[in-house]
Amino acid sequence: MSDLTDYARNLLARALCGRAPALPGAVYAALGTGATVASGLSGEPAGNGYARQRVTFTGTGVQRNAEAIRFVFSAAAGTISHVGLYDAATGGNPLVVSPLNSSVVMSGPGTVTLAAESLVVNPT
Repeated sequence: MSDLTDYARNLLARALCGRAPALPGAVYAALGTGATVASGLSGEPAGNGYARQRVTFTGTGVQRNAEAIRFVFSAAAGTISHVGLYDAATGGNPLVVSPLNSSVVMSGPGTVTLAAESLVVNPT
């Protein structure tokens, strides 16, 4: 994952300056049809079985998702092109966004799976 959102940059800056922001207690992966670093994902699916998925990361520097992440759709959801991390299962604040290696066309029911260790958050 390549781009910290504006929200995440501000959160880190406050933490580094000892301003004690509330850090996320959990992180959720989300899918969308686009994204910007200013506001996170755009075009996040609504309904049709879609839900953000909680992610557990491992690592000491570079962080990687520990398990595969599965998004299930009961109907068409369009072309999914981006993944993002949020601090809540719904709503919440965008933390990181990145394009998928290749877009996925959800023209009907199906599953989008992100393999274990495919979401990489690099501190550099």
